[in-house]
Amino acid sequence: MAYLFTSESVSEGHPDKVADQISDALIDNFLAFDKESKVACETLVTTGQVILAGEVKSHTYLDVQKIARDTINKIGYTKGEYMFDGNSCGVLSAIHEQSEDINQGVDRGRKEEQGAGDQGMMFGYATNETENFMPLALDLSHRILKELAALRRENKEITYLRPDSKSQVTIEYSDDNIPQRIDAIVVSTQHNDFADDETMLAKIRKDVVDILIPRVVAKLPESIQKLFNSNIKYHINPTGKFVIGGPHGDTGLTGRKIIVDTYGGKGAHGGGAFSGKDPSKVDRSAAYATRHIAKNLVAAGVADEVLVQVSYAIGVVEPMGIFIDTYGTCPFNMTDGEIAEKVSEIFDMRPFAIEDRLKLRSPMYSETAAYGHMGRQNETVTKTFSQPNGETITLDVELFTWEKLDYVDKVKAAFGL
Repeated sequence: MAYLFTSESVSEGHPDKVADQISDALIDNFLAFDKESKVACETLVTTGQVILAGEVKSHTYLDVQKIARDTINKIGYTKGEYMFDGNSCGVLSAIHEQSEDINQGVDRGRKEEQGAGDQGMMFGYATNETENFMPLALDLSHRILKELAALRRENKEITYLRPDSKSQVTIEYSDDNIPQRIDAIVVSTQHNDFADDETMLAKIRKDVVDILIPRVVAKLPESIQKLFNSNIKYHINPTGKFVIGGPHGDTGLTGRKIIVDTYGGKGAHGGGAFSGKDPSKVDRSAAYATRHIAKNLVAAGVADEVLVQVSYAIGVVEPMGIFIDTYGTCPFNMTDGEIAEKVSEIFDMRPFAIEDRLKLRSPMYSETAAYGHMGRQNETVTKTFSQPNGETITLDVELFTWEKLDYVDKVKAAFGL
């Protein structure tokens, strides 16, 4: 029997994502000037206020207030009427030194012996239903909000948008798990005040259906374009007026959108957030490593869909184990346990090996903090960072290294494909 599956996304202006982006901007700045920095930074944002808290071990000093303000302004909170803007909000820092009790389990005499920064399990997932090996419902949800943000910044076709927004896509699948059609799309977007609420709702609905969605569809492969139809149920700002939003409408915290950040409810999640954590925290680094494994396995033809789990004990170098689930989609006669054994031979999952393989000591994290950490484009960009003393540093930074298909040949060789 056919079934429906739904995923959601939130924009860069959503209060939780504002918090994530501030935390990751701090990570990038610490790593830019001291790549061995150990950082765990949480951010809370609310009406006119930002609170930074966490633990840091670093040889550099930063103007954390300026970094927070610059991040908020870049997102688009630049007007007093939003009741939260980068130039006037208060920024309180309660960041302090990292616990030596924790640090002793991570730092070792030889980097290769670096222990895991915490216990826990992490999951990576990949599916061949999209070109970027991501679940389709989540991929479309992200695309809708990225395009909406582009329209907001252009300020031409739609001129009333504010930064906070959410999306949701429901897809009908066949019994054999093939997407058949888009069943429903939800878009809630913050907007400027209108003189008349009825006119406002009609205008926003028309602009979403006639301007936003066609721009999204035009950038999709033909096979996905065919899933859009005239029978899609649209729910546009279903509660009505959405003028009060962002941190003024809802307090935001780092790490509260972990399903948006990963696979939209497909696969599994170990529970650990990513943003605000340096790569010694396996919550982040091992989640990226398992995505890298899953994507390369699917791209190599080991299975159509793969879930990878790895687990660690704090301070212990080797992982507790690797688990693989191919959901019965492996085309050759090999069990998931046998696949896991080969994966353990191909991919070194010690914490330092992950950092080294994926170049995770680079200031690459600000770009991950909105629109998902997975399924993004691997590219190299130039970034400039400044310290309070006026020192600046410009670096070429490779982004989303865990999205590279650089192990496909090794996987094929190991599995005789």
